[in-house]
Amino acid sequence: MSALNSLSMTAIPPEDEALRAPVRAFLSVALAKVPAHVRAKSWSGYDTEFSRELGRRGWIGITLPKEYGGGGRSAFARYVLVEEFLNFGAPVGSHWIADRQSGPLILKYGTDEQKRFYLPPICRGESFFCIGMSEPNAGSDLASVRTRAVKTDEGWTLNGQKIWTTNAHHCQFMIALVRTSGDAQDRQKGLSQVIVDLSLPGVKVRPIADSSGDAHFCEVFFDNVKLGDDALIGEEGKGWEQVTAELAFERSGPERLFSSIVLFDEWLAFVRTDAGRTPASVRLAGKVLSQLAPLRAMSLAVTQKVAAGESPVVEAALVKDLGTGVEQLIPAAIADDLYARDGAEIALELLRTLDYVTQVAPSYSLRGGTRDILRGMIARGLGLR
Repeated sequence: MSALNSLSMTAIPPEDEALRAPVRAFLSVALAKVPAHVRAKSWSGYDTEFSRELGRRGWIGITLPKEYGGGGRSAFARYVLVEEFLNFGAPVGSHWIADRQSGPLILKYGTDEQKRFYLPPICRGESFFCIGMSEPNAGSDLASVRTRAVKTDEGWTLNGQKIWTTNAHHCQFMIALVRTSGDAQDRQKGLSQVIVDLSLPGVKVRPIADSSGDAHFCEVFFDNVKLGDDALIGEEGKGWEQVTAELAFERSGPERLFSSIVLFDEWLAFVRTDAGRTPASVRLAGKVLSQLAPLRAMSLAVTQKVAAGESPVVEAALVKDLGTGVEQLIPAAIADDLYARDGAEIALELLRTLDYVTQVAPSYSLRGGTRDILRGMIARGLGLR
């Protein structure tokens, strides 16, 4: 019993928690007139001016060093920011990937010149990145990528294709996982990462419309794209190690818990009214909250490891897998609750928000790693396979 009493939950440091009040005050005004079904898009929402305003306030690149325009703060500071952005449904999709993983990846593996060139505009909310990982025949099986960068006297020549690349049509740059030696049968060997300027000749970006009518996913084609020597990030042949560290950033934050949170809050506001409260809805609210609370605690524990300089790959995969389950439960359970009511007056905005989240929710268990891949990683990490 004494051992149990000695356990403590990871807490956000007071200096980082203090960010919450000014961020809430700003978002309360900035998003006051934005309807819930629009705010529900949040980290797929695209608004360049909003991103620049966050940059002016020092809320992008907050974990990057001050010498590159960042805030020099801990991973907990970014956690607070992200949590509030998602809870309010802020349109952060334009700068999201650059802030979450491209910037930290460049900081960790990039040359001094790359850091000086790429990081300051990321922090200003002016430079947007996308992720070049999945390919038509290498989605979940990422190690079998075929896109190839061949060394030349001038640098590299890039050929191949990427798919499901979020917001590529709005971004200036991509960090792409490519093969620089060997072939697909070599798996993790021979993989490297390169930074691609998407305005270069030979790059073609084609958006893919989804069932909700959005077109934030893209196909990206490379046809003899000429890259300079400085396109390589990190060491040649070390791409798998680097991309694994990058995915830990992608899988561990609040965005893997709160993709449906705007819908949940809109529904909860309805349930708190006399007309909306039923015994079944109260039980459902408790069910969702009782799952979100421990998952948030787990996410904070992963953040603590990131703040300590660790790369918690297995832990991040676990949080992402479990978090996705709750994110997908929310629209399905809310739909069951609302459509079981006979003659109840339900606000149109709540139904519109439910409609949007229901259409995009299947993608939650695909992006950032499918369930099968994540559970395989977890099993290996636990020594079960």
